[in-house]
Amino acid sequence: MTTISRQPAAAPHSNADPLQLIDVDHVQFYVGNAKQAAFFYAHCFGFQIEQVGDLTTGYRDAAHYLLTQGNIRFILSSGLTPTHPSNMEVAMYGDGVKDIAFTVFDAEKAWEKAVSNGAESAYEPRTWRDEHGTVTMAGIRTFGRVCHSFVSRTGAYDLTKVKQGGLFKPKFKRLEGGVCAPAAGCAPQMGAGSSILAINEHNKKNPCGLKYVDHLVGNVEMGKMNHWVKFYENVLEFSMFKHFDDKDISTEYSALMSKVMASGNNLIKIPINEPAPGKKKSQVQEYLDWHSNTPGVQHLALRTDDELHSIAALRSRGVDFLTLPDTYYEQVWDRVNGTLRQHGKDVVKEDHNRVHDLGILVDADDEGYLLQLFTKPLQDRPTLFFEIICRRGSQSFGKGNFKALFEALEIEQERRGNL
Repeated sequence: MTTISRQPAAAPHSNADPLQLIDVDHVQFYVGNAKQAAFFYAHCFGFQIEQVGDLTTGYRDAAHYLLTQGNIRFILSSGLTPTHPSNMEVAMYGDGVKDIAFTVFDAEKAWEKAVSNGAESAYEPRTWRDEHGTVTMAGIRTFGRVCHSFVSRTGAYDLTKVKQGGLFKPKFKRLEGGVCAPAAGCAPQMGAGSSILAINEHNKKNPCGLKYVDHLVGNVEMGKMNHWVKFYENVLEFSMFKHFDDKDISTEYSALMSKVMASGNNLIKIPINEPAPGKKKSQVQEYLDWHSNTPGVQHLALRTDDELHSIAALRSRGVDFLTLPDTYYEQVWDRVNGTLRQHGKDVVKEDHNRVHDLGILVDADDEGYLLQLFTKPLQDRPTLFFEIICRRGSQSFGKGNFKALFEALEIEQERRGNL
């Protein structure tokens, strides 16, 4: 039997810093139709549709699908009632990121400290418990529609066990074999999810190689970037990892500014962007215009150990990426390999022609190099896209690619009539 209570679970590591973030527990998306969205991310990006919480497991207000790949966990949620918050938000903003959830040792203590540091509570601590263990969650509000949940887990719901295929939370059930394997108290349904199982099997045999969330980018209004920088410094005890101004990120027509905030262990990075004045509209302003002038998460960067394999696999599945002009590759190798040699690093080992053929961006700094590529918007509104990134030592964000990237983005903006 599953119960939900305000009484927190007993928490280990009582001497740990309450705001010590262990991992990205999950990223929750509010979507119009969770089942359809699950098929999209499974088919196009190779995710496993691993578990579900819906009417058959005891949820009466929303359906939730857990998608996994490597150490990435997406929760896709859609409301089952007209007044569910997800339905109202999807109508206003479209599908998008609602919650960037952090695993901590004690969710209630983390929430209490964040609130005492100045955060506004999104919801108070609540604990889901059954005979297998507990999941305690509590949330704070951040920029726009986004919140951060703190999550602590015990028993069978410990994150280590979840990574090994354990149930995400009470009232979830996993999909395996020809049967939906239930959480405690849920009746199995023969034949349910057979199409899901088929795509899961295909994805196991044809992996895309995405490993974990490298960073998440938030777009905020002009003049608000420093406000949210202070929020992350004061509330969550993050520090500034990188800073880019409008001289770094600009073209002839548009510009933006960005500050990258990182948790104490640099495990979690959140660049915060704001538009800067330019001759025409920046991609950040385009995002805000189509996001009801409300800040939010513009893109997620997903890490891979093999950029060429991942991009080739995603292209074969129909994922659309930004297109770079051939002129980009006329100078990139001299610039990138020259920087690497200057700092005593090995030159780019990936096949240069293959990088060109796949349209991948390359950049280098004093620590090494990275490869990256950005999808086109994942939905009709230009408010969400993914970055696929591979790091070979570099911990930066592709500063040398900013001009080429933004020119490619401006081409797409012009096609949409939004430049």
